Amino acid sequence: MQNNDALILGGHRFRSRFILGSGKYSLHLIKAAVKDAGAELITLAVRRANTKETENILDFIPDHVTLLPNTSGARTAEEAVRIARLARELGCGDFIKIEIMRDSKYLLPDNPQTVAATKILADEGFIVLPYMYPDLNTARDLKAAGAAAVMPLASPIGSNKGLATRDFIQILIDEIDLPIIVDAGIGKPSQACEAMEMGAAAIMANTALATAGNLPLMAKAFRQAIEAGRAAYLAGPGRVLSRGASSSDPLTGFLRDGEDVYG
Repeated sequence: MQNNDALILGGHRFRSRFILGSGKYSLHLIKAAVKDAGAELITLAVRRANTKETENILDFIPDHVTLLPNTSGARTAEEAVRIARLARELGCGDFIKIEIMRDSKYLLPDNPQTVAATKILADEGFIVLPYMYPDLNTARDLKAAGAAAVMPLASPIGSNKGLATRDFIQILIDEIDLPIIVDAGIGKPSQACEAMEMGAAAIMANTALATAGNLPLMAKAFRQAIEAGRAAYLAGPGRVLSRGASSSDPLTGFLRDGEDVYG
């Protein structure tokens, strides 16, 4: 991996390309994500910060890790903007992940409302990372609205189903000049690696780690998979033959007809 290969978001540099989504947060999850996965960005739901007398997610996140508050629970752009402003007042910084969902069954993001909220918050100086259903026109609108990155879902949130929207994410990677952070539904390190090989800038995961049998080991596996996928993308994958085969070594082809194999 190149030492200068940093993830740039809103002018901030990150060495790690793994982002922890903390919806199922616990002290063990955050420790593993930071120590074993090397996460430098961790989301938190503003509605869950400072809401418990004995347990606060802010107490779990190390000082060197950047907070990425999200607008979980918002159903409209207006509600998302209100939550983002509250996060800033709480001292969570200028990063904000926009999540707007009116659908309570499939938890799919509301793309038009997300664009509206992104415009307002970007104009107010927020570093906006919008969660969206992978759609090229929406991604273009998000870029025009001032988004610092685009975060398309891979599959329904919390499903661990992997890259169900693979082809649409590839279109965004190919066409949008912003970091594409694959979010929601990544269930295995191999899926994270595949997304990185495609050219994704980073991976956000939560459920895959939180539901693993050995959390620290899974966190380490995700880190290694993300790094391997990034390295493969930078190296440039080899060609794929449309048909037939090609010997890897010209000296290992078939012996000539009638050749005496015993010399």
